[in-house]
Amino acid sequence: MTHRCKKSSGLWKIVVWDEPFFQGKKHEFTTDCYSIPEHGFSTVRSCKIESGAWAGFEHCGFQGQQFVLERGEYPCWEAWSGSNAYHVERMCSFRPIACADHGRSRLMLFEQENFQGKRAEMSDDCPSLPSLGWGSSTVGSFLVRSGAWVCSQYPGYRGFQYLLESDSPAGEYKHVREWGSHAQTGQVQSIRRVQQ
Repeated sequence: MTHRCKKSSGLWKIVVWDEPFFQGKKHEFTTDCYSIPEHGFSTVRSCKIESGAWAGFEHCGFQGQQFVLERGEYPCWEAWSGSNAYHVERMCSFRPIACADHGRSRLMLFEQENFQGKRAEMSDDCPSLPSLGWGSSTVGSFLVRSGAWVCSQYPGYRGFQYLLESDSPAGEYKHVREWGSHAQTGQVQSIRRVQQ
């Protein structure tokens, strides 16, 4: 059974600036921001996560490259996209990650789409799926039982990030296209729990 989450299950606060190193115009958010240009910014150039975990997106409407933002400071775009497959100098929308529950997270991964083929279950971070014995460099589907997870394209949590949550379509990710609008490949070689 998949654990359902509610937006009211935690408190979130993100502070964003339109210039690097916490300079320029500033705005605080405690809920979703569908489009940062609607708040007078062209993009976010630095931010601080004061509480909760957040998902940032390259484009408005929660589209494009994904960034998982956990408590701390991000003084410039390299701080949130520096280890991704390509550098993204913009973040135009963001939202809280309601299901982040580091201590109780459970995830099942499957070799093929639609929960078929070889499978494995995880409840802890894994910096290298190949060293865990996962024979393939790809994953076909995921079932998130609880919590929120970040899957990365390469070992060591590098490359494209895919955010998987237990409350987003019932925790079922049957094929690559459901991982995010930027998902092009099933290549996943490291997985970790989102920190709240």
